[in-house]
Amino acid sequence: MASVILHDLVNPATLVGGFAYAFVFLLISWLVNRWIRRAIDGVLRRDHDERIDRTAVHFVRKLTHIAVYILAFLLFAHLVPAMRHFGTALLAGFGVASVVLALAAQNTLGNLIAGISILLYRPFKVGDTIQLQTPNGVEAGTLEALGLGYTIVKTFDNRRIVVPNSVMATEVTVNLSDPQMLAVVNIGLDYGADVEHARSILTELASMHPLVHEVAGCPVTELASSGVMLSLRTWCRGLGDASKVRTDLYEQAKNLFDKESIGIANAATNVSVTMQGSL
Repeated sequence: MASVILHDLVNPATLVGGFAYAFVFLLISWLVNRWIRRAIDGVLRRDHDERIDRTAVHFVRKLTHIAVYILAFLLFAHLVPAMRHFGTALLAGFGVASVVLALAAQNTLGNLIAGISILLYRPFKVGDTIQLQTPNGVEAGTLEALGLGYTIVKTFDNRRIVVPNSVMATEVTVNLSDPQMLAVVNIGLDYGADVEHARSILTELASMHPLVHEVAGCPVTELASSGVMLSLRTWCRGLGDASKVRTDLYEQAKNLFDKESIGIANAATNVSVTMQGSL
């Protein structure tokens, strides 16, 4: 009895043997993928200088996991006689099925191909700060993950934006990951204000700010109807520092301008009314 059961287990032509081989192939595939994942994680941990592109590694790892399961299925179908007939029938109907699948999964395939395109051209990588257009307007955040179908961007207020790879590959995306970021503070002065005094106040405030790396200048950029426009430009380390510098300098400049009696320009609208006829 035991020999019969053992014979059925090792014979792929039997139902019991088919399930046994299916379990073995599934287990081997899981173990291989687990070994690949641990090996890649070990290599990344030893890469202290980050010479290896994390985005490419994670993307290729996901493709490799899928390839391992596909290869295991093909070997299983070749070994089990009942699956051979299934494979023959599958190949016979592949022409029609491929058209149907292509139409049904065109968005999925498009996202996969777009993900490979992003991986090859590398306009950005995981960890970069990017700016993109969303239905709610322009958003900025950190690229958290690049998957087979979708890209996940984590905003600075801890929201996650999920974008199809096809959109990421075709839409304009601004990469803000340069270590040097220019913070621009535009302030309008009324025409009676002392421009040089206001400029010296702004540059001094900027030079004393701990997040300012370098003051690039403070030129007059426009003589508008509302007043004289000063543009303070400072170099900072990253988008977060630049945003903090802008908000701080606006508040500090307003307080000092009030103390120094430097007038800030107000938007003005002139309304002209013409009366026709005579009284």
